[in-house]
Amino acid sequence: MNFLETLTAQYQSYETYLIICEAVAVIFGTLSVFFSIKKNIWVYPTGIISTVLFIYIMYVFGLLGDMLINVYYTVMSVYGWILWSRSSEDSIHVEVKKASLSDWKIGTVLFLGSLFLVGLIYYYKPFIDNQFSMENVEMGLYHLDWANYTDIITTSLFLVGMYFMAKRNIENWLFWIVADIICVPMMYKKGLAITSIQYIVFTAMAIIGYLEWKKNSIKS
Repeated sequence: MNFLETLTAQYQSYETYLIICEAVAVIFGTLSVFFSIKKNIWVYPTGIISTVLFIYIMYVFGLLGDMLINVYYTVMSVYGWILWSRSSEDSIHVEVKKASLSDWKIGTVLFLGSLFLVGLIYYYKPFIDNQFSMENVEMGLYHLDWANYTDIITTSLFLVGMYFMAKRNIENWLFWIVADIICVPMMYKKGLAITSIQYIVFTAMAIIGYLEWKKNSIKS
């Protein structure tokens, strides 16, 4: 079965509204990355539309880590929107810089904290899936497959990337690049082929974004 046939087969069992939601989320997510490359404050309103839709989509598909990271994205988008508004000279574009030692320390804490928190949520996932009842439930990580484990890792990488982007640090792109690459097979495995393609595009855009921001960065 070729990729197109696999793509068609994956979506045959989906509700039409879910397919539309995913497509709209992908479009606005791509627009958000484009505006980010351009250091344009519209990265945030377009991103918020995408992340709110993905909160629901990831919930439906059982990707708790990605659902939580999209909740975080939404909150951080509001935070980043405020920070970029204050740092913008023309109300649209901002200056970018390298991450400070303090930023790296906070980023490390966010990464490790996310690994623990998302891992803990997956540990209790059988309890959550059983409508918060302990009846016939065995807690643990035995039920996880490789996609769930990579979900925990990518969630942590995206967490730091979003924080660094809000702080206008060029290193945010490095976290996006690594996590986007990992997400390509993970999303495809979970039956989200359109989103998988989106992450291929995101990887290329993140590389362009890193080179563009690095070229125009200022010393912190």
